[in-house]
Amino acid sequence: MNGPRRIGQTVPEVAGKALGKRGLAFGSLINDWPSIVGHQLSLRTAPDKLSFPRGKREDAVLHIRAMGAIALELQHLEPQIVERINSFFGYRAVAKIKLIHAAPLTIQKPVVRPRDLTMDEELSVMTTTATVEDEELRATLERFGRSLLARPRPAPRRR
Repeated sequence: MNGPRRIGQTVPEVAGKALGKRGLAFGSLINDWPSIVGHQLSLRTAPDKLSFPRGKREDAVLHIRAMGAIALELQHLEPQIVERINSFFGYRAVAKIKLIHAAPLTIQKPVVRPRDLTMDEELSVMTTTATVEDEELRATLERFGRSLLARPRPAPRRR
């Protein structure tokens, strides 16, 4: 079939290729790691590997990269972290954690608060969306316009 396909059919195929043997479960774990373990812990730790027993898709061992004192803290928090991960997946995906004493590979970017708009920018957003009759759509477009104007701009490249 050469027509359009539902995204639900395409994502597993593409993500499966990108994640290889690690699978979709590991991809969602990486993506949602900060919401699972909390922002502070996610800055100093990272999931490294999810090892399932042969032929099973539950009771995995989660390998976590951590260095120094945070590794000791993770040992104490293991039951809570395993519970959070299993709540995230909705079943007993992880049975235990194994620590790898190494720095996390992913570097979290600091959260940058958007700047406040100037009066001219605010007026521009309001006048641009004023002709939209649907209130909900107009409010959504205004929020979108504000977010575009308020985001930090990248520094110019040097040549």
